[in-house]
Amino acid sequence: MSTSSQDNASAYWAENLRIIMTYLSIWFVVSFVGGILFVDQLNAIPFFGFPLGFWIDQQGSIFVYVALIWMYAYSMNKLDEKYDVHE
Repeated sequence: MSTSSQDNASAYWAENLRIIMTYLSIWFVVSFVGGILFVDQLNAIPFFGFPLGFWIDQQGSIFVYVALIWMYAYSMNKLDEKYDVHE
């Protein structure tokens, strides 16, 4: 493998890790912080007839996870095109 392709692979992997860490951080905030740490404060806010903390724990986090999957696929497609490793 040439130096240029090694540099390209390293840059690709670094951006890939940045994307992964960004989405994992969002996942952590929604599930742990929103669903566990601040559940009592969020339960004081009604949302669709339910306490917000309960709704985030039971339904909202699932919507966020599905959205994160779509965002990750989109981000990786863009990254693959940027580094010319797309299909």
